[in-house]
Amino acid sequence: MARLLEKYKKEILPALLEAAGTKNPMAVPRLQKIVISMGVGRATEDKKRIELAARDLGTITGQKPLVCKAKKSVSNFKVRAGQETGLKVTLRGRRMYEFLDRLIHIAIPRIRDFRGLNPQSFDGRGNYSMGVTEQSIFPEIDPAAIEWAQGMNITVVTTAKSDRECRDLLTRLGMPFRTDKAEGRKAS
Repeated sequence: MARLLEKYKKEILPALLEAAGTKNPMAVPRLQKIVISMGVGRATEDKKRIELAARDLGTITGQKPLVCKAKKSVSNFKVRAGQETGLKVTLRGRRMYEFLDRLIHIAIPRIRDFRGLNPQSFDGRGNYSMGVTEQSIFPEIDPAAIEWAQGMNITVVTTAKSDRECRDLLTRLGMPFRTDKAEGRKAS
């Protein structure tokens, strides 16, 4: 069993149930899925970029990425409809918890000048999104083999009804949100 999933079942779930004042485990927030996406805009010039980005994303997530194609032609970006411009992976279940565990405990601490995740990046419906500028923060990627830095977007989708519930769940899971030093409390 994934270490973070075990922590959720043994420690976090009982604490959330007690805080909500219910015995129904389906009434408290839980993780639903994690979506990792890469926009590879330069793939229109060099086909090799999308292949290398797909290899890296597959290595990081342990799952083959879905290649996304442009829906519309945009002449300013030199993109035609049907061109491959991005990649995405949707993680659920055990893989989702393993990825989140690696993200929280290994990858995020390797970010240069890291001062905490932005506590404003919630979408109002109980989901959290963050961006990563380099794929090299993940230990599975060999920094010597990287030809160029490729960023990615990570969205954590939960069953929480509000941002407050989602922040509480993610904080209990170990997400390092930035704090407001002036007042000594979480920034809102």
